[in-house]
Amino acid sequence: MSQQGMQQIIMVRNVFIGATLGAPSHPVKPVDLCAHAAHPADMSRETVNTLCAAMPGAEWSEPFGPGHDVWKVGGKVFAAIGANGTGVSLKTAHVDTAQMLIDAGIGTRAPYFHRSWIHLPLDADPDELRHRIETSYGIIRASLTKKAQAALPPHP
Repeated sequence: MSQQGMQQIIMVRNVFIGATLGAPSHPVKPVDLCAHAAHPADMSRETVNTLCAAMPGAEWSEPFGPGHDVWKVGGKVFAAIGANGTGVSLKTAHVDTAQMLIDAGIGTRAPYFHRSWIHLPLDADPDELRHRIETSYGIIRASLTKKAQAALPPHP
């Protein structure tokens, strides 16, 4: 069986298990298997949500309405996917870092966010996505008060 076929089976299994065993840590959206093959961005959205959910103390919400996947740590946003699903907005250390990534063609300016945020396309290299999500999470976590940081699970 192909890797894509196996991933589709796993996604379908997760939908049914999530419905029968209770709510998962983030909502599992039904998957149209026919449309999925034609829309690889859907898989990347799921990949981003999986990576974000793995961060200690990460919480999913929809503060901007249905279809927006927003991930927070300590009540502060570290990743956001808009309803259009074109990419994920992530925090960088500085405005200069964000501009360097934009100039290098890795991403674009994140709409509606400060200039220190970057918008990575969902079809970006998985290693780049992982690195940027971990970096954004680390920056936001480090900006929390010591008391808020101590209340979170340990971060390796």
